[in-house]
Amino acid sequence: MSEHDLKARIAAALTGVVNPRAGRDVISAGMVKEIAVENDGLVRIAFELGADDPAELVRETRRAAQSVEGVRAVRVDVRGAAPTRPTTPKTVPPPAARELPHLGRVLAVSSGKGGVGKSTITTNLAAGLAARGHRVGLMDADVYGPNLPRMFGVMDEQPAVVDRRIQPIEAHGVKLISIGNLVERDVATIWRGPIITKIIQQFLGDVEWGQLDYFLVDLPPGTGDAQLSLVQSVHVAAGLIVTTPQDVAVGDALRGAKMFEKVGVPVLGIVENMSFFACPHCGERTDIFASGGGGRLAEQLGLPLLAEVPLQARVQELCEAGIPVVLAEPDSPAALALTRLAERVEQEVAGLSVRLPVVAG
Repeated sequence: MSEHDLKARIAAALTGVVNPRAGRDVISAGMVKEIAVENDGLVRIAFELGADDPAELVRETRRAAQSVEGVRAVRVDVRGAAPTRPTTPKTVPPPAARELPHLGRVLAVSSGKGGVGKSTITTNLAAGLAARGHRVGLMDADVYGPNLPRMFGVMDEQPAVVDRRIQPIEAHGVKLISIGNLVERDVATIWRGPIITKIIQQFLGDVEWGQLDYFLVDLPPGTGDAQLSLVQSVHVAAGLIVTTPQDVAVGDALRGAKMFEKVGVPVLGIVENMSFFACPHCGERTDIFASGGGGRLAEQLGLPLLAEVPLQARVQELCEAGIPVVLAEPDSPAALALTRLAERVEQEVAGLSVRLPVVAG
């Protein structure tokens, strides 16, 4: 079969993928920008996803192309639709943050930089709160690097849709939603701010969360579109800042804390991850990544240092296996620190209760 014929058959298969918003298939709607076929049967599809388009279209497009005879593998490279430039400048007011009492206390977990273990902290905090009897929801707002499906062991699961409502995936007592369960793992996402905003709003409003006590949001590193979209879309009760002891990480974490301050979100406190290494044989403490950075940041901001979580070899291994360390090895040093973190979060949130929406039983 020639390359031309294979591309034609793939395009024909994609006419069966309909965008419900546009009422047309992805080919006639112009969402498929290019179909490229390599010699070994690898197909690359350039796909344009608009801010109002459902993200599930990416997975459906891949499956449709994969079903064509002669196709070995499919890679879908996603980019956001280019914004239309208005003829006259307009000022569009940001969306007003909504009170969504069924979500309970909305807590945003942030870090100034990547690689500090923010998602590991969020995963174990969520599991720890659930183990203490709370109803916990967790939203993965890191659309560029969604790690929570792996950490909860649900990488290959896809949320069901019932009566046009997305059903969150449940694992370890936590209800979870992530773009990682809607888009294939090897899809390259090149999305602008409006699409990120749309995804966050869809996760907040179109998911059947039920009644929760805590709703945790794992934010991407930095202070960009996801952070701003979240605080503009829902009332955030408080933020948590995750850092490591080094000054470079602390400096970035400071910017994250200042971002929360500027948008009127109180910060519960600082979590220092990878604080030290405790030898499992002799118990000797070694400060691998300097020391005291989290404490200095907390003192500078007038906030409590909620936890110092030590390095532990098994933590990453358990993350890869999809089992939070607080559940797998509850008596280990890292698990004990993370369990104390869940207790501190309960206490600190209780202190903010006068400023939080009333939650029905």
